[in-house]
Amino acid sequence: MHYVSDLLEKKAEEVVWIGPLESVFDALKLMNEKNVGALCVQIEDYLVGILSERDYVRKVILDIHASQQTRVSEVMTTEVVTVAPEDTVRHCIALTKKHHIRHLPVVKDGKTLGMISLRDLFLDAIEERIGEVALNE
Repeated sequence: MHYVSDLLEKKAEEVVWIGPLESVFDALKLMNEKNVGALCVQIEDYLVGILSERDYVRKVILDIHASQQTRVSEVMTTEVVTVAPEDTVRHCIALTKKHHIRHLPVVKDGKTLGMISLRDLFLDAIEERIGEVALNE
């Protein structure tokens, strides 16, 4: 069984975040630069929301807002589903399914440690399954 902490070790990436008062345009530029589909929205090290490509499409494009004038805080998701380093990959997959989300910030003691995506979870589950098959051959 694998844990969120195992995924974070493999990724070894910094937390990609933006402040809530920044423009959505700047957030999109950062997402593009870092090649990520979501950003943690933070004040210092503390998570206050998440901004995903889906938020942008639904709350900016469809509502005909201008991304340069719209603040991240206006369109971010504030009820963020988070996980802890000791949570299992299975638990995380269940959360993404239940809440129809693709990104899970990893939080410990109120501080963001990283972000795992549905892709990270599926790749880990596939690797674990392949390992099980190899052991049984």
